Amino acid sequence: MEIEYKVNAVISVGQFIDLLSVSGLGMRRPIDDLKCMKGMLDNSNLIVTAWCGGALIGIARSVTDFNFACYLSDLAVDKYYQKCGVGKKLLTITKEQLGNKCKLILLAAPAAKSYYEYIGFKNNECCWVLSGDQFIGK
Repeated sequence: MEIEYKVNAVISVGQFIDLLSVSGLGMRRPIDDLKCMKGMLDNSNLIVTAWCGGALIGIARSVTDFNFACYLSDLAVDKYYQKCGVGKKLLTITKEQLGNKCKLILLAAPAAKSYYEYIGFKNNECCWVLSGDQFIGK
C-alpha cells in the first residue's frame, strides 16, 4: 500500500464529501450543503491530503496564521485505511508546516477523544463555542 501525502493539493468538493462519508465524519458535517462544503475548502489555508492509487483517502484541513494558532477543522481518513498511521502522518505533516510556537487546536468528536489523547494531544476544558445561528448576548 503506497500512500502519497500532499500539501495544499487541489481537491474537488465531491472528493471531499466522499471522503467525509467513508470516514464516518460525514454525519457531523453539512455534506448536503454544497455551497458550505465548497466554502470550507476554499477558505482553508492549510490542507494536507493522503492518496492511494489516485484516490483521496485522508485529509487534515486547517485554518491558521502559521505562527500562533492552527485550528484543525477536519481530520478524516477512509475507514479502510484507519489504524494504519494515516491520520498520524497527516497531523505530523500539518505540524511541519507550522512555526515552532504554533499550537494545533481542534474540537474532537466524542468517539475520537481517546485517539487524540493517545497521539499526544492534551485536553483543554476552556473551549467555548457560539453556533452560527446564535447571537452575542442574551
